[in-house]
Amino acid sequence: MARAARLFARVTVGVADHSEKQTLFTVEERLELLRAVLGQLDNVAVARVQGLTVAAARALGCDTLLRGLRHAGDFEYEAQMARTNRALAPALDTVFLPSASELGHVSSTFVRQIARLGGDVTAFVPPAVAAALARKLRAG
Repeated sequence: MARAARLFARVTVGVADHSEKQTLFTVEERLELLRAVLGQLDNVAVARVQGLTVAAARALGCDTLLRGLRHAGDFEYEAQMARTNRALAPALDTVFLPSASELGHVSSTFVRQIARLGGDVTAFVPPAVAAALARKLRAG
């Protein structure tokens, strides 16, 4: 996120609220974690978003969507989504930012699996997230 904060005057991280999506953390927990992790970046805000991404972007006053890419498979999916979003909101651009090479293999599914099996996830997530994962899985 620090790279995005250097590229844009203002960055808003949208936390999707999809009731049909199975997540380990609630929307409120994800918002809290992101605020804790990103709090030192003055031009980065965190917001709960519902519904279509293009509608949320309009409501937040965004003119660009920034999407991270880990590998070629991500690009195919994200490019299709970018074209669809552009059809729905022609003034909204999408910019792709490749992940750091040392994190290109990381996915939330793998991180959850490693954590559930008692592995160390600190190489893949910020310390606050690693601690929250440990607490959640102990309570769970």
